[in-house]
Amino acid sequence: MRHRLFIGGKRVETKEIATVVNPYDGTLVGEVFMAGEAEMEEAIAAADRAFEVTRKLPSYKRSEILVRIADELRTRREELARTMTLESGKPIQYTRGEVDRAMLTFSYASEESKRIPGEVVPLDLAAGSEKRWGVVRRFPIGAIASIAPFNFPLNLAAHKIAPALAAGNTVIHKSPPQTPITSMILGEILANSGLPDGAANVVACTNEAAEKMVLDPRLKMLSFTGSPRVGWYLKSKAPKKKVVLELGGNAAVIVEPDADIDFVARRLSLGAFSNAGQICISVQRIYVHEKIYDRFRKKFLEETRKVKVGNPLDDDTVVGPMINSIEADRAFKWIQEAKAAGAKILAGGGRNGNILEPTVFESVPTNANLYCEEAFAPVAILETYSEFDEAIRKVNDTRFGLQAGIFTNDTRKIFKAFDEIQVGGVIINDYPTYRIDNMPYGGVKDSGFGREGLRYAIEEMTEPKLLAFNIA
Repeated sequence: MRHRLFIGGKRVETKEIATVVNPYDGTLVGEVFMAGEAEMEEAIAAADRAFEVTRKLPSYKRSEILVRIADELRTRREELARTMTLESGKPIQYTRGEVDRAMLTFSYASEESKRIPGEVVPLDLAAGSEKRWGVVRRFPIGAIASIAPFNFPLNLAAHKIAPALAAGNTVIHKSPPQTPITSMILGEILANSGLPDGAANVVACTNEAAEKMVLDPRLKMLSFTGSPRVGWYLKSKAPKKKVVLELGGNAAVIVEPDADIDFVARRLSLGAFSNAGQICISVQRIYVHEKIYDRFRKKFLEETRKVKVGNPLDDDTVVGPMINSIEADRAFKWIQEAKAAGAKILAGGGRNGNILEPTVFESVPTNANLYCEEAFAPVAILETYSEFDEAIRKVNDTRFGLQAGIFTNDTRKIFKAFDEIQVGGVIINDYPTYRIDNMPYGGVKDSGFGREGLRYAIEEMTEPKLLAFNIA
């Protein structure tokens, strides 16, 4: 089946076609039309024109449209979940969960569209400013460029499209090259939602075409989730444009002596290996207090061996394939490099095609790629510590700063971690892979800046404007 683009309220076919292959078994999933220069210009012009309509839509209209989108996602839940699994190899238990999250994201957006805040500001603070006061209101900024990655092709698209529409903006969404069919189905849903023509456009295109879209002055903001290399490059090319970047990390966890070891081991095995570790907040570094290290290691290895590896269409599969052979080669090379540098493999380490075994290391050198970079693979590193301050220093010893997890019931340590760990979110008594879609989500350092999560994204996608009154 060939999937058409969604531009200016119309389904669009082009001369160029891309094929999508299942990373698990190599079978053909489908084909997608690719936008060229003419189609990209059409999408940008359509989004620019439509903004004159969307910026004037009352909040109840925007809310109704977003509700219809959520309802259609519910209707097409199984189709979307299966499509994502076939395109990406992401186990179907997680793609079903992703559709559910996308429903919530659009539903949350429908509510937030009705309560975008403003305020009254006193201005009579100095002589000569008597009887003056102001009203501050947030206004939509215009057309927004949206770029999302393959690992959450539906919900991360929703996190860009939904708040843009809720705020009265328009959007052009570029699909991930590995998982474009999911985006085109979302385009069909948007087409049937009652949106004004051009308010939401969904395209598949080359990176070169996407770069031109990002640089076009008619697009007022870039919301990008992906690799640090690409994200920072695009930002450098668009210094005058509003930009939100979510660029991944190498999430760390601290396990204190008062933690429930059985619970922690169970949660961290899921946090490290779900979707083959291809999650930007996947558990990568686990720091365990020396008093409980041996007991935790034994239990964690037991839980690791229980993880189901294999066909992502099986309901209980946790680890499916890497997205493609290039990523499988890269991750397996990093595993071999760490082993050659003296790291000890406690579990896994093998490979079967694009599938990597859940792998547990200890004694990994801090300069190894698996330790200091984003593994984005089913790999976890165990390490001991003796003092809580030491553990915090280890967590911070990275160029990334997305989320971290702490397992303890000591309130003082919880607030010390909250104060000192250099990340966008600290998760207490759960893995750092935790996210619910209304929370402010994003990172610091090389993990990017700005926040997603509906209300917070709407703030990024609007500008405050002051109306000052002189009633003298």
